Amino acid sequence: MNYSKLGGILGKIMILEGILMLAPLTVSFVYKESLVHKLAFLIPIIILALFGGLLQLLKPRRNSLYQKEGFALVAMVWIVMTLFGAIPFVINGEIPNYIDACFEMMSGFTTTGSSVISDLTVISHSTLFWRSFSHWIGGMGILVFILIFIPESNEGYSMHLLRAESPGPQVGKIVSKMKVTTRILYLIYLGMTVLEVIILMLDKPIPGYEKDQLFLSLLATFGCAGTGGFGFIPGSIELFHPFSQYVMSIFLILFGCNFSLYYLLLIGKVKDVLKSEEFRSYFLIVGLAVLFVFLSLVGRFEAFPQTYTTEESFRHSLFQVASLMTTAGYTTTDYDVWPMLGKSALIVVMFIGAMAGSTAGGIKVSRIVMAVKGSYINVRKLINPRYVPKAEFEGKSLEEKTLNDVFAFITLYFFIFVMAIFLLSFDPLNGQTVTVVSDAGTYNVTHGFFSNFSAALTCISNVGPAFEAVGPYSSFAGYSHFSKIVLTLTMLLGRLEILPVFVLFSPRTWKKI
Repeated sequence: MNYSKLGGILGKIMILEGILMLAPLTVSFVYKESLVHKLAFLIPIIILALFGGLLQLLKPRRNSLYQKEGFALVAMVWIVMTLFGAIPFVINGEIPNYIDACFEMMSGFTTTGSSVISDLTVISHSTLFWRSFSHWIGGMGILVFILIFIPESNEGYSMHLLRAESPGPQVGKIVSKMKVTTRILYLIYLGMTVLEVIILMLDKPIPGYEKDQLFLSLLATFGCAGTGGFGFIPGSIELFHPFSQYVMSIFLILFGCNFSLYYLLLIGKVKDVLKSEEFRSYFLIVGLAVLFVFLSLVGRFEAFPQTYTTEESFRHSLFQVASLMTTAGYTTTDYDVWPMLGKSALIVVMFIGAMAGSTAGGIKVSRIVMAVKGSYINVRKLINPRYVPKAEFEGKSLEEKTLNDVFAFITLYFFIFVMAIFLLSFDPLNGQTVTVVSDAGTYNVTHGFFSNFSAALTCISNVGPAFEAVGPYSSFAGYSHFSKIVLTLTMLLGRLEILPVFVLFSPRTWKKI
């Protein structure tokens, strides 16, 4: 292992995190918060600068990284970012337990949005900003940003880092040079972020939050861009006006698209975008899911407490499908009391996720399409052993290795999912009654299998809210420390798509060859 090189990059990441913490520190000054809240960010900034600077003194003998080192580095970076990013919560006392703080921070950086905070009204502006800002940081990828500064001669290991951190089965450069690729991706990401903030600012302020319109627009956009979804006011997005809810629905769907497609649009290759098989499949799934949820709400095939107009039914259907399929996890209403048809559609899209190369989690539409085609090929071979497969995806032949990788990922995904459910079954919270207060009224739910099932699903797919006792109007605060550690690791496995974490903790990675 090239320890000196790994340490040097980790040092850069630590310095970067310290620089990023200047943003919530500035918010603390703007809102004239107490000295403790300012020190909560100032102390970690100093620590990160000190340790990061010391790691820069390491002189590597080899300036390159092998694939296993790149994968291990990616996992280490996300863990280090979380461990240091959680410190402000402990210092200011708003999440005093460090395990809880790490859960919250991992949820932020992995753009999950699951939270242990039960009452957002007592949380400071600087903490709210740091939580939501972590979505934006983790959305495009921490190391993708660092790749901008890696010299061109190191393009080989730059690709290892990009493949390890970027979601999806097929990752590559959109132009000839990696540095230019990462710059383009981040410029598109930044441009879309700024555009959404401007459009949200055109809406009327939320009653009671007139002075915070820019602040709330920024936080809402951070969650949409990173497809995260931390709540920052009670009720998530419920208090936002319909205009803002529609705007956020559209941007959530857009941020769930492969960012390479936006580059094709910018250079005028519109036909290539429309020819994309994953692009068409993505919008087909979104459309069908919205239709099923909408029909379940207006048809009232099953009794549920809310009463919606036709427009409200469509808006909530569009928003919740967009939010959960892109794994953002924002909510406009209590979908946990919806008819089973609507909830089933939401669970399905939580598994699927959005497009590869987006900021979303989940299995990804591309893998689903390839898995369906691979299964079809296997069935045809059983019927006719002489059958020669000719399956294609995005205009290219699907090789057997690609299909094997897809099936291997899906197998690992469900194995980890099932193991997380099993480990959560040991939690003392099981069998207890939880009171939920939402726009559907006040009701009690028992924390049982479906709560654990949806908690594991929402963490491995990086969605955020789940169902029943950990639904959209509840939190994960009731889980034991052991369960929170399990879910924290599950979020990391989901965001980095399993392999980098496995490589990091594999003993073979650290053996000399």
